[in-house]
Amino acid sequence: MASWAAAGAGPAFPQAAGGGAAGPRGGRFPFPYTPYRIQEQFMEALYGALEAGRVGIFESPTGTGKSLSLICGALTWLRDFEEKKQQEEARILAPEASGQEGKTQPASAGSGHPESSGAAGEPEWVTAFVQKKEEQDLVDRLKEEQIRRKKREERLERIRHNVQLKYAAKRKRSEEDETKRLLQLSKEVFSEGDGVDVLEQLDHNEEELILAEYESDEEKKVVYGLEADDDDLEEEHVTKIYYCSRTHSQLSQFVHEVQKSPFGKETRLVSLGSRQNLCVNEEVQRLGALQLINDRCMEMQKNKHEKKSHEENEGKKRRVSRTVCPFYSYEQMQFLRDEILVEVKDIEQLVALGRETKACPYFGSRYAIPAAQLVVLPYQMLLHEPTRSAAGIKLKDQVVIIDEAHNLIDTITCIHSAEVSGSQLCCAHSQLLQYMERYRKRLKAKNLMYIKQILYLLERFVAVLGGNVNQNPSCQAVSQTGTVLKSINDFLFQSQIDNINLFKVQRYCEKSLISRKLFGFVERYGGTATAVKTNKENQKLAGLQNFLLTLQQGPNKEGTPQSPPMEAESDQLRTASPLMQIEGFLSALTNANQDGRVILNRQGTVGQSSLKFLLLNPAVHFAKVVEECRAVIIAGGTMQPVADFREQLLSCAGMDPARVVEFSCGHVIPPENILPIILCNGPSNQQLEFTYQTRDLPQMMDETGRILCNLCNVVPGGVVCFFPSYEYEKQVYAHWEKMGLLTRLAAKKKIFQEPKKASQVEQVLVEYAKCIKRCSQAGGQMTGALLLSVVGGKMSEGINFSDDLGRCVIMVGMPYPNIKSPELQEKMTWLDRTMPRAAGQAPSRVLIENLCMKAVNQSIGRAIRHQKDFASILLLDHRYTRPATFNKLPQWIRERTQVKPAFGSAFAEIRKVRTSILDTSTKTVSHCTHLYFSQTFTLE
Repeated sequence: MASWAAAGAGPAFPQAAGGGAAGPRGGRFPFPYTPYRIQEQFMEALYGALEAGRVGIFESPTGTGKSLSLICGALTWLRDFEEKKQQEEARILAPEASGQEGKTQPASAGSGHPESSGAAGEPEWVTAFVQKKEEQDLVDRLKEEQIRRKKREERLERIRHNVQLKYAAKRKRSEEDETKRLLQLSKEVFSEGDGVDVLEQLDHNEEELILAEYESDEEKKVVYGLEADDDDLEEEHVTKIYYCSRTHSQLSQFVHEVQKSPFGKETRLVSLGSRQNLCVNEEVQRLGALQLINDRCMEMQKNKHEKKSHEENEGKKRRVSRTVCPFYSYEQMQFLRDEILVEVKDIEQLVALGRETKACPYFGSRYAIPAAQLVVLPYQMLLHEPTRSAAGIKLKDQVVIIDEAHNLIDTITCIHSAEVSGSQLCCAHSQLLQYMERYRKRLKAKNLMYIKQILYLLERFVAVLGGNVNQNPSCQAVSQTGTVLKSINDFLFQSQIDNINLFKVQRYCEKSLISRKLFGFVERYGGTATAVKTNKENQKLAGLQNFLLTLQQGPNKEGTPQSPPMEAESDQLRTASPLMQIEGFLSALTNANQDGRVILNRQGTVGQSSLKFLLLNPAVHFAKVVEECRAVIIAGGTMQPVADFREQLLSCAGMDPARVVEFSCGHVIPPENILPIILCNGPSNQQLEFTYQTRDLPQMMDETGRILCNLCNVVPGGVVCFFPSYEYEKQVYAHWEKMGLLTRLAAKKKIFQEPKKASQVEQVLVEYAKCIKRCSQAGGQMTGALLLSVVGGKMSEGINFSDDLGRCVIMVGMPYPNIKSPELQEKMTWLDRTMPRAAGQAPSRVLIENLCMKAVNQSIGRAIRHQKDFASILLLDHRYTRPATFNKLPQWIRERTQVKPAFGSAFAEIRKVRTSILDTSTKTVSHCTHLYFSQTFTLE
């Protein structure tokens, strides 16, 4: 496997066809300003990886312009690639244009031996005929692609320069809306005069809750959504770059960087997102939950496709027309597609344009995919194959760039794992049983068959947890508590469901929209219907809505029932549809037996117990991406340690090590702007070793407090201190309060604690930033603020503590994961069984070390966010000096790290940094506070 570092002369990629290192024509990348040397090296390495069709692991610290380097490097390659492709097309079509045929035949076709035979034994004239036919087909296809490309470019050019044409479709749509409104008004007047019976109206409304006749894929293939047979969608093969990141805010930031780059005017970019982010139909948006929005949207599409047949039957039978989406207009979505391709737009601009033109941005953006050059989308949409397929994303011979990829393995594992509680299983069974009983006579035989299968599955799942679906799960005690892990096959046998085809059940749930129908049924009758129970004792149960709330809430950790405010009850019902969760679990059970485990977690009651599918081998899902793509780039600000990516993702996916390349560059800051220190002993010479056995000792917590007191005396602005867990942070805080250390700390810094609730994080950060600004302006004894945070919490990723927000970052101990976790234990066992030992270490031990250091690197990376920033980083544990651990720090930090056996020498170094801070007039707190308030933070 090749590996390059920016400290040298740059990567040595395979030679290009014309000699010399692979790179852009002219050896220069378009850039909005003069790039740093490390940015040039990054772009050269990226260009070479794309040209050679490699899988690259790229690391560029935050503040080094990684996004812009990705944009300019990748789009420069794409520009050159398209030019070479068009030159090759012109060469192939040249003989056709001049009337000369047969010039492109390979040498083997004209060997000069008439009696020779082809490889398959055919006469040479047959081989020549077949060859000529293939060449003619290629010429015809290239001609057709050229015509389509020219037609598209002319259409976009007209829209780009003709304002009247641009808004013609909008005016036409407004006229159509007015016509529809008047028509609807006349129908309402007619209905009032006709005196439609109220009961008949209600009966028609119920038709929306009835499952349509289901036909499996083997019987009939029905495709809803974009009209697949439309010629305009059949674009020529456009080589694309799929760029994906973790959050929509990160994607929007990337699009803004594209807009500012030299490629902003000429790139055809489309931003993809979920219906939750792109839907402009307010009625659908009010549903809140993503799955409900998806199901309602699909149902409206289905209604639109069935509209014609309904209109044909209108004369025979009076019926209430089903709801169709007013934004799902093919003509308007075509217009929106062209607007997307004409000018680069982010998600917010796309939604605003959709509202303005009354066209669906969700489907309009998908219309734009075939002709797009750069497709920007979230992780989940690319890494989950069913979602990828539904969005019309085809990865064959394309380029994929996965940014912010430090948690890629966890993301893939999370996407393909699923968990359901006993409460959800019982709740879904109760809902579905009532639904079937109410509409039994109106449901087709196949619907009844599948509903009974789902009811049986739910019954068996609850039985495995030790319960009965006909009783309240919150009142059923579990006889044997604990956690048991089983293979998929063993779980299916124990549950007695191995005779059911889960693939067909999963497909039925997806195609029939049963969860949406069930949700509508509960919404309509939840307040009045009673829960259907088979035994007479439960027939007098209270209303279904209260019962479902009891099931979904369950008791809290203290064992007392929860009592949410009344206004939250309807929201909880709207956002929690148990059958939707269970569909995900059923889908997970279709994984291969060796790639996952089912965790039976039996707690005090059946309602508290749960079933969880844990994906052990994320490579099986990532392999399809790597196999289809021309090149894959995994990039991030902190990718160390990279062994996990190589072993768990690439090697397990069958990747040839020679195809994998690594690139890591330094930082743009001067060496004196960062002071990383590994501190081995505290002020009282207490050795710093925060193991599970020693970290709870009073002397260890006292020593940590003394270190912070000394640092807060000399470090101005903000100090961020990371603890291994919420529990330990709470324990240390209480100890400091008891010993008076908290009072000493508060004399210099106002103390803030990271909250557990995500909704409170932003408020804490705002107050933290305000306090630092206030202290710097007022002067006096208070010098700033101290933020006590948690590794793996809300503030260890996606938050920028730039400038005075983070002048010192402290890591208390080594945040090893809980090895007693059943999920982690099973993962360790699986790795030891399937992976070879590395440097004498068991794969499970390497995993633990890597998980720890990945968390450390993410946390300490919150500081140093731009070229002129500076900070000190303290790692409080002598174990960081071990070579295997030390080498897992990011290269740019590792090169500047000092090991200090005693606290005195470390304190002296930090005082020097304080002098630099006080003498630097260009770094003001007002600047850093502006950075805070102007940035969109990732709160996950």
